[in-house]
Amino acid sequence: MSSTSSIVPWDVQRPPRADGRVFLVTGGNAGIGYFVAEQLSATGATVVLGSRNPAKAEVAAASIRAHVAGARVRSARLDLADLSSLITAVESLEVGCLDAVVHNAGVALDDPSRRETEDGHELMFGTNHLGHFALTHWLMPLLSAAPAARIVTMGSFAAKSERLDLGDLQSRKDYRPKRAYGRSKLAQMYCGVELDRRLRAAGSTVTSVVVHPGGALDSLTPSRPPVHVRTAGARLGAAPAALLVQGKHAGAWPAVRAVLDPAVRGGQLWGPRVFGLRGEPRREPVWNHLGDTSVAARLWDASCDLTGVDIGTVPG
Repeated sequence: MSSTSSIVPWDVQRPPRADGRVFLVTGGNAGIGYFVAEQLSATGATVVLGSRNPAKAEVAAASIRAHVAGARVRSARLDLADLSSLITAVESLEVGCLDAVVHNAGVALDDPSRRETEDGHELMFGTNHLGHFALTHWLMPLLSAAPAARIVTMGSFAAKSERLDLGDLQSRKDYRPKRAYGRSKLAQMYCGVELDRRLRAAGSTVTSVVVHPGGALDSLTPSRPPVHVRTAGARLGAAPAALLVQGKHAGAWPAVRAVLDPAVRGGQLWGPRVFGLRGEPRREPVWNHLGDTSVAARLWDASCDLTGVDIGTVPG
């Protein structure tokens, strides 16, 4: 940790002001993404909720306004499962620069049947990883126009125990929903770390940071009706779990810190303090497998081929 962090302790309840800055949160209409957006809105920044469902995004924006006085929040239609739509989505932001994007949106399937995106990619890998990979390409001019923009990738603690199969990134040979989800998040995290290496090599002012929320349960999350409603029964039933995990409002803390804390640096990994599962955000060592630059480079090349974009071709 830098000396800045030791001099100015981070307070999750009182993040620094960010007036005049603009942040995009993908999947900001629900779950952890909603709380990332709510907490960033409290800093005075303009927050854009990227969502494939405009009606749900408007409901979430109204909830944020009800909980944050003077919140500057709006929505933009964003469908990460449709790569051809992303250029239009970025144009619809109508901003001159973007100070941060939080790559949070994700699909998690329990259904045993394999599904595909509009582009023919396995749904979780295509949405969670490839969609964000391509979105970064189209956002790079806006990010580069900001003084020191950040790309924050929301990974998953589930990815810590997964390993990529570079010969079957689309899970065509052996599809298991939970494993496919974990690998899609791992792919995101690999490319988040690799992106920062490439940005540094290019002398870019943009940085890339990877975070994960630890264990975040709906039953431990405060109600935000109608976005999220927690019943008394769910609250009582989840009480024992609170010793190990936390709610989604707390799962948002590492991403919020990665966006706002001047002590955070590119290429770092941030997660909850207690066993990586709960508590205030802290920097943790980059997981050993995430440090494998050979795997990261091969995944990067495959991602370029599958999306038809190369982030390196856009000046940073």
